[in-house]
Amino acid sequence: MKIIGLTGGIGSGKSTVLKLFKDLGVKTYSADRVAKKLVNSDHKLIDLIKASFGESIYHDNKLDSKKLSKIVFTNPEKLKTLNSIIHPAVDIDFKNFIEINNENYIVKEAAIIFETKSENKYDKIILVRTPLEIRIERVMKRDNISKIEVMKRINNQLDEKEIIDKCDYVINNHNQKDLKNLVYNIHLELKS
Repeated sequence: MKIIGLTGGIGSGKSTVLKLFKDLGVKTYSADRVAKKLVNSDHKLIDLIKASFGESIYHDNKLDSKKLSKIVFTNPEKLKTLNSIIHPAVDIDFKNFIEINNENYIVKEAAIIFETKSENKYDKIILVRTPLEIRIERVMKRDNISKIEVMKRINNQLDEKEIIDKCDYVINNHNQKDLKNLVYNIHLELKS
């Protein structure tokens, strides 16, 4: 089974592209979605997060993600700590996902493939790109945060220029009509 990485900056449209693959019958995995689930359900993970960021990071047994974002996106060391807690848990969950799915290929959405130096875990990598201003608008609207907060997150990710040559496919996500065709063509290539 081929493992295809799907990456791109925050607000680039990775989830939209992932859904298009899913609509084609491809098994898909969202590392971000799984991480959000695990930080509120995996007791070992919750204990590690509380130990690193304080008990008050949880309210009514639910992670205060806005509070955590303010901490980690202004402090690179705290972001590293958070990633070192969450990534191993997501890796274990993904291994379990692979074991129960015997497919020609699967697509795993992961925002920071290159930042975590995990690009060698994938057979192919797809980069989703969108103009910066559109990304900023999307994230401001989606997460109900300021432009400054969005830029803090963007600045914690590698610039597309640094990774574009390392990707096997690039999807320019600025025209929804073309998006379906682009995904379908990649799907046909990956199936063969």
